[in-house]
Amino acid sequence: MAKTAFKHSDCRNFIPIDVAKGICGLTNQNILIDTQVCPKFKEVAKCKNCSNFKDPDEKMIGRCVGFNDDYWAYGDLKGVLCEKYQAK
Repeated sequence: MAKTAFKHSDCRNFIPIDVAKGICGLTNQNILIDTQVCPKFKEVAKCKNCSNFKDPDEKMIGRCVGFNDDYWAYGDLKGVLCEKYQAK
């Protein structure tokens, strides 16, 4: 995925404050979620970035084919501890 498609909430260094803003864990600066990511961006594991995430709809709800039951999953769901996560 191109870096332009990412938001700050997709970065490992992002610490959320509310739905619109957060703090950069590297610089301790307040940042808006929808602004362009910085050069130190590190992608956090989310379902939308996993090769097991299939058939997302317009609301970014898809299926996880990593498990036998084809669970439904939200694309923005964090998969940091998911045993089936595989980066695209």
